[in-house]
Amino acid sequence: MQGKTYKVFDHTADIGVEIFGQNMEALFCHAALAVFDLITDVQTVRATKKKRVEAEGDDREDLLINFLREVLYFVYGKGWLFKTCRIVKMEERRLVAELEGEIFDAGRHEIKTEIKAVTYHQVLVEQTSKEWRGRVIFDV
Repeated sequence: MQGKTYKVFDHTADIGVEIFGQNMEALFCHAALAVFDLITDVQTVRATKKKRVEAEGDDREDLLINFLREVLYFVYGKGWLFKTCRIVKMEERRLVAELEGEIFDAGRHEIKTEIKAVTYHQVLVEQTSKEWRGRVIFDV
């Protein structure tokens, strides 16, 4: 990856993330990668298995929230940690992504931050003259 893909900002009792991408697919993947990076040290995660994640939304913001909720479901509901993200199919209100990672191993992985939920508070997905930009706040 080249350039900045996301930055963290302070938000009362939560973690906010601004995400950047050359296109909407990159923006959504960078959002997922920010989640992976906040949860654990992705350098310790091996990309051994692929998981398919699908999400739908009423608009771009809703799609981003639902996508990240699906990612968190795999992490906390199924015990997966991820290292990579690739958007396989992107439509205005639906996406299919392929995530690569492995099952959590307490001997090798450390959970840095537990993300409880993705919120709609101040959510944003927009195209600027230079790039795509997004904003998400996580309940931690």
